[in-house]
Amino acid sequence: MTTEKYDVVLQGGTCVFPHSVGQADIGVANGKITSFRPNLQHAKKIINCAKLTIFPGVIDSQVHFREPGLTHKEDLESGSHAAALGGVTAFLEMPNTKPPTTTCAQVAEKVSLASNRAFSHFGFFIGATAHNLEELIAAENCPGCVGIKIFLGSSTGDLLLYDQKILCEIFRRTKLPIAIHSEDELRLKEREYIRNQATHARQHLEWRDVETALRSTKMILELARKCQRRIHVLHISSGEEMEVLRQYRDTATVELLPQHLTLHAPECYDRLGVYAQMNPPIRERHHQEALWRALSDGIVDIIGSDHAPHTKAEKERGYPHSPSGLPGVQTIFPIMLHHALDGKLSLLRLSKLLSENPANLYGLNYKGKIAIGYDADFSLADLESQSTVSVEQMASSCGHTPYDGMKLKGKVCMTILKGNVCMLDGVLADKPRGEPLFQGS
Repeated sequence: MTTEKYDVVLQGGTCVFPHSVGQADIGVANGKITSFRPNLQHAKKIINCAKLTIFPGVIDSQVHFREPGLTHKEDLESGSHAAALGGVTAFLEMPNTKPPTTTCAQVAEKVSLASNRAFSHFGFFIGATAHNLEELIAAENCPGCVGIKIFLGSSTGDLLLYDQKILCEIFRRTKLPIAIHSEDELRLKEREYIRNQATHARQHLEWRDVETALRSTKMILELARKCQRRIHVLHISSGEEMEVLRQYRDTATVELLPQHLTLHAPECYDRLGVYAQMNPPIRERHHQEALWRALSDGIVDIIGSDHAPHTKAEKERGYPHSPSGLPGVQTIFPIMLHHALDGKLSLLRLSKLLSENPANLYGLNYKGKIAIGYDADFSLADLESQSTVSVEQMASSCGHTPYDGMKLKGKVCMTILKGNVCMLDGVLADKPRGEPLFQGS
């Protein structure tokens, strides 16, 4: 008989380990995984996981929770509420708030704002500008700061940087992971007349075309290789970019979004209008197929949601006055689980894309795996059940989702943070327990 004592045992579940999927009980003590094997006993609390599959906690590595300054769209509490309901145990939040997060003091302010309010663990990006190199360097020692975000093309907010000399200086002198929004700003400006004359969101795809993304992505990959700096290129949307990225595996990691893997033009614009409008745009089906091929070929490293909410009133201004961005933190795991159960990728691959790889890229030690000594953060799902996405179930303040009415294979049913059940069957089950993440945390 075992003599170990556990605070919690997850009993009877099927576990997605780093290299295999198999049944085991998981013993948790002091928020850490201390054992996994059959028939664990002697726990203060037993969580019945029969018929459930236990994934390492999902890390959504790209969200925009709009606090401070834009909290009518979302805030850290509502955004993390949505995250927890969707099985997301940690989120990394972007700097295009108001004001933008461009100093260590502003990162510290966000950490303070999230403390005792966030239902998932949290980390924050610092935004790069033409004038804050010293802050980017200092951010390496800023608790809660997980990376640097660079906007090469204008999107929501005021952050924008495409001067190659400054970019190269940032590449050479900073150590934090660098995440890139890659669209060519000069081409966007040259073609702004397309947007200004447009009357429907489908023309967003024409304005922010493949060439706009491709030019920027080629430039930043060449510059990063020249500077011998690895970068992370966000939300790739075209087959052409993927072909280039295949040649730069030594230089760049790659993110995809569920939106680009699930929705396609022109159908999504005809059906959803401005509620399909985002940057970079959702493109035609042949691009979606190319993204799936790249994922299957191992070119893709991470799936993020790019949760970027705007209110219905803002969206209803109509194109081109409607802002770009879609919610997604509550649906990233359910949508990608559906794709896995539909045969598009394995459970092991899904776990790497949503958990292990984000943890590795951003240096989040003891996150992202079911392994001894790792944090007891778990996302649990019933693979035999089905679910339907409903806007009424969404916790985001924005009040809409592009997936409303979509029937999904699998059902996300439990979120656990350091051994504590945070969400159970679609309802928050605990107080906010999110903790700050940091390099080496």
